[in-house]
Amino acid sequence: MTTSTTPRKPKRAALYLRVSTDRQTVENQRQALEAIAGHRGWDIVATYGDRGVSGAKGRKDRPEFDRMLSEAGRGKFDVVMAFALDRIGRSLGDLLHTIRHLEECKVDLFIDKQMLDTTTPQGKLLYAVTGAFAEFERDMIVQRVNAGLDRARTAGVTLGRPRIAEKTEAAIRKAITKGDKGKHKLAAQFGVGSGTVARIKAEMGRT
Repeated sequence: MTTSTTPRKPKRAALYLRVSTDRQTVENQRQALEAIAGHRGWDIVATYGDRGVSGAKGRKDRPEFDRMLSEAGRGKFDVVMAFALDRIGRSLGDLLHTIRHLEECKVDLFIDKQMLDTTTPQGKLLYAVTGAFAEFERDMIVQRVNAGLDRARTAGVTLGRPRIAEKTEAAIRKAITKGDKGKHKLAAQFGVGSGTVARIKAEMGRT
């Protein structure tokens, strides 16, 4: 008796290529990633390329990067391939945000230069450790900020924007009661921010 097994479908790969200036070319990145995909038996089903765009730019400033992340959510491919981490983003926060988005879309990430490959158990472990350190770093920053604020309060430092003069606030309250001018006109008249006028109106129970 013979048994048949269904052959495993090859992974569908998407290439993300980026160069910072129009004078540079993405062809070296493309050739390297195409060779790796061929060696692994992955089918390249999409290619996204941003030219003349810095990796420090956000998602909305990188149109092809934005399109790639959007189409990841539609199940168009199984793994995103990039030549180096700085092609994806210039900060750890940006990189982790991208990986989390891809993970939510059930899409893996392969980075050639740093040998990051979440299609393997080792790659997933590396991502988990990196994410843990990033979370620790964020917690430490929050703790330092809160400690600094506590020291400032103990020293009698007034935090936040200083309140306006009582005389000015009284005049604004009187004008609000009169009710013939909007928030922005009152702010311009008394030389304060519109947020200050909104705060006073809220304290007066007027919205």
